[in-house]
Amino acid sequence: MSVRILALVGSLRAGSHNRQLAEAAAKHAPEGVEVSLFEGLADVPFYNEDIDVEGAAPQAATALRSAASEADGLLLFSPEYNGTIPAVLKNAIDWLSRPYGAAPLTGKPVAVVGTAYGQFGGVWAQDEARKSLGIAGASVLQEAKLSIPGSVTRFAETHPADDSEVVEGITKVIAQLSEAAPAA
Repeated sequence: MSVRILALVGSLRAGSHNRQLAEAAAKHAPEGVEVSLFEGLADVPFYNEDIDVEGAAPQAATALRSAASEADGLLLFSPEYNGTIPAVLKNAIDWLSRPYGAAPLTGKPVAVVGTAYGQFGGVWAQDEARKSLGIAGASVLQEAKLSIPGSVTRFAETHPADDSEVVEGITKVIAQLSEAAPAA
Protein backbone atom coordinates (compact mmCIF):
# COMPACT_ATOMS: atom_id res chain seq x y z
CA MET A 1 0.00 0.00 0.00
CA SER A 2 1.30 3.43 -0.84
CA VAL A 3 1.66 6.48 1.37
CA ARG A 4 -1.05 9.01 0.52
CA ILE A 5 -0.11 12.68 0.69
CA LEU A 6 -2.71 15.38 0.23
CA ALA A 7 -1.46 18.60 -1.39
CA LEU A 8 -3.12 21.90 -0.54
CA VAL A 9 -2.19 24.84 -2.77
CA GLY A 10 -2.50 28.34 -1.32
CA SER A 11 -2.90 30.10 -4.65
CA LEU A 12 -6.18 29.88 -6.53
CA ARG A 13 -4.76 31.34 -9.75
CA ALA A 14 -4.90 28.93 -12.70
CA GLY A 15 -1.29 29.61 -13.70
CA SER A 16 0.03 29.57 -10.15
CA HIS A 17 3.66 28.56 -9.78
CA ASN A 18 2.76 26.93 -6.46
CA ARG A 19 0.16 24.81 -8.25
CA GLN A 20 2.83 23.90 -10.79
CA LEU A 21 5.13 22.98 -7.91
CA ALA A 22 2.38 20.73 -6.52
CA GLU A 23 2.00 19.15 -9.96
CA ALA A 24 5.75 18.52 -9.96
CA ALA A 25 5.43 16.84 -6.56
CA ALA A 26 2.69 14.56 -7.88
CA LYS A 27 4.66 13.74 -11.02
CA HIS A 28 7.95 13.03 -9.25
CA ALA A 29 6.70 11.36 -6.07
CA PRO A 30 8.91 8.40 -5.22
CA GLU A 31 7.62 4.90 -5.79
CA GLY A 32 5.16 3.93 -3.08
CA VAL A 33 4.02 7.53 -2.52
CA GLU A 34 0.95 9.11 -4.06
CA VAL A 35 0.58 12.91 -3.99
CA SER A 36 -2.91 14.15 -4.88
CA LEU A 37 -3.95 17.78 -5.23
CA PHE A 38 -7.09 18.82 -3.40
CA GLU A 39 -9.39 20.66 -5.77
CA GLY A 40 -11.95 22.91 -4.17
CA LEU A 41 -10.23 25.17 -1.61
CA ALA A 42 -11.91 28.12 -3.34
CA ASP A 43 -15.30 26.63 -2.44
CA VAL A 44 -14.60 26.26 1.30
CA PRO A 45 -16.36 29.12 3.11
CA PHE A 46 -14.50 31.14 5.71
CA TYR A 47 -14.50 29.26 8.97
CA ASN A 48 -17.47 30.18 11.16
CA GLU A 49 -18.47 28.14 14.18
CA ASP A 50 -22.11 28.94 13.46
CA ILE A 51 -22.01 26.92 10.23
CA ASP A 52 -19.70 24.20 11.54
CA VAL A 53 -22.51 22.07 12.85
CA GLU A 54 -22.21 18.28 13.03
CA GLY A 55 -24.10 16.77 10.14
CA ALA A 56 -24.74 20.16 8.53
CA ALA A 57 -21.28 21.61 7.84
CA PRO A 58 -20.80 22.97 4.31
CA GLN A 59 -20.15 20.24 1.75
CA ALA A 60 -16.85 21.80 0.58
CA ALA A 61 -15.51 21.85 4.16
CA THR A 62 -16.68 18.27 4.72
CA ALA A 63 -14.89 17.19 1.52
CA LEU A 64 -11.69 18.88 2.71
CA ARG A 65 -11.89 17.19 6.10
CA SER A 66 -12.59 13.83 4.51
CA ALA A 67 -9.63 14.10 2.11
CA ALA A 68 -7.31 15.14 4.95
CA SER A 69 -8.55 12.33 7.18
CA GLU A 70 -7.88 9.74 4.47
CA ALA A 71 -4.35 11.06 3.79
CA ASP A 72 -1.27 9.81 5.63
CA GLY A 73 0.26 13.29 5.49
CA LEU A 74 -0.30 16.76 4.11
CA LEU A 75 1.95 18.92 1.94
CA LEU A 76 1.07 22.60 1.79
CA PHE A 77 2.27 24.85 -1.03
CA SER A 78 2.31 28.46 0.08
CA PRO A 79 2.98 31.61 -1.86
CA GLU A 80 3.54 34.77 0.16
CA TYR A 81 0.85 37.44 0.17
CA ASN A 82 1.92 40.70 1.81
CA GLY A 83 4.50 38.89 3.88
CA THR A 84 2.26 36.14 5.22
CA ILE A 85 0.14 33.06 4.48
CA PRO A 86 -2.69 33.32 1.93
CA ALA A 87 -6.18 33.43 3.44
CA VAL A 88 -7.28 30.29 1.57
CA LEU A 89 -4.56 28.20 3.26
CA LYS A 90 -5.21 29.69 6.70
CA ASN A 91 -8.90 28.96 6.23
CA ALA A 92 -8.13 25.33 5.31
CA ILE A 93 -6.04 25.00 8.47
CA ASP A 94 -8.90 26.43 10.53
CA TRP A 95 -11.42 23.93 9.12
CA LEU A 96 -8.97 21.05 9.55
CA SER A 97 -8.26 21.99 13.18
CA ARG A 98 -11.82 21.15 14.21
CA PRO A 99 -13.72 19.47 15.75
CA TYR A 100 -11.59 19.75 18.84
CA GLY A 101 -10.23 16.39 19.88
CA ALA A 102 -11.07 14.70 16.58
CA ALA A 103 -9.65 17.10 13.98
CA PRO A 104 -8.12 15.72 10.77
CA LEU A 105 -4.88 17.62 11.49
CA THR A 106 -4.35 16.17 14.96
CA GLY A 107 -1.02 14.35 14.93
CA LYS A 108 -0.91 14.29 11.11
CA PRO A 109 2.57 14.78 9.61
CA VAL A 110 2.66 18.00 7.57
CA ALA A 111 5.30 19.82 5.53
CA VAL A 112 5.17 23.30 4.00
CA VAL A 113 6.98 24.36 0.84
CA GLY A 114 6.50 27.00 -1.80
CA THR A 115 7.71 29.52 -4.27
CA ALA A 116 7.30 33.28 -4.46
CA TYR A 117 8.55 36.16 -6.56
CA GLY A 118 10.68 37.66 -3.78
CA GLN A 119 14.29 36.86 -3.02
CA PHE A 120 13.47 34.50 -0.16
CA GLY A 121 10.86 32.34 -1.88
CA GLY A 122 8.03 32.92 0.59
CA VAL A 123 9.78 31.81 3.79
CA TRP A 124 7.76 34.19 5.97
CA ALA A 125 4.48 32.72 4.75
CA GLN A 126 5.79 29.18 5.08
CA ASP A 127 6.96 29.86 8.65
CA GLU A 128 3.54 31.32 9.50
CA ALA A 129 1.84 28.25 8.03
CA ARG A 130 4.07 25.95 10.12
CA LYS A 131 3.23 27.96 13.23
CA SER A 132 -0.51 27.79 12.57
CA LEU A 133 -0.37 24.07 11.76
CA GLY A 134 1.53 23.32 14.96
CA ILE A 135 -0.96 25.23 17.07
CA ALA A 136 -3.77 23.37 15.26
CA GLY A 137 -2.29 20.05 16.39
CA ALA A 138 -0.43 18.83 13.30
CA SER A 139 2.95 17.13 13.53
CA VAL A 140 4.92 19.73 11.58
CA LEU A 141 8.14 18.61 9.94
CA GLN A 142 10.24 21.67 10.73
CA GLU A 143 13.25 20.45 8.75
CA ALA A 144 11.31 19.54 5.58
CA LYS A 145 11.61 22.81 3.69
CA LEU A 146 11.78 24.10 0.15
CA SER A 147 11.56 27.83 -0.62
CA ILE A 148 12.14 28.80 -4.22
CA PRO A 149 12.76 32.52 -4.89
CA GLY A 150 12.17 34.44 -8.11
CA SER A 151 9.26 32.33 -9.30
CA VAL A 152 8.12 34.73 -12.00
CA THR A 153 11.45 34.66 -13.82
CA ARG A 154 12.58 31.15 -12.85
CA PHE A 155 9.41 29.52 -14.10
CA ALA A 156 8.70 31.91 -16.99
CA GLU A 157 9.65 29.27 -19.54
CA THR A 158 10.25 26.19 -17.40
CA HIS A 159 7.67 24.19 -15.46
CA PRO A 160 8.94 23.26 -11.98
CA ALA A 161 8.59 19.58 -12.95
CA ASP A 162 11.33 20.15 -15.54
CA ASP A 163 13.75 21.96 -13.18
CA SER A 164 16.20 19.37 -11.81
CA GLU A 165 17.02 21.41 -8.69
CA VAL A 166 13.32 21.79 -7.86
CA VAL A 167 12.63 18.11 -8.51
CA GLU A 168 15.50 17.14 -6.20
CA GLY A 169 14.22 19.46 -3.45
CA ILE A 170 10.57 18.44 -3.65
CA THR A 171 11.46 14.75 -3.83
CA LYS A 172 13.50 15.13 -0.63
CA VAL A 173 10.58 16.79 1.17
CA ILE A 174 8.17 14.09 -0.01
CA ALA A 175 10.56 11.40 1.24
CA GLN A 176 10.77 13.12 4.65
CA LEU A 177 6.99 13.35 4.82
CA SER A 178 6.59 9.74 3.72
CA GLU A 179 8.99 8.57 6.44
CA ALA A 180 7.00 10.49 9.06
CA ALA A 181 3.67 9.03 7.93
CA PRO A 182 2.25 6.21 10.01
CA ALA A 183 3.04 2.77 8.63
CA ALA A 184 0.21 1.41 6.55
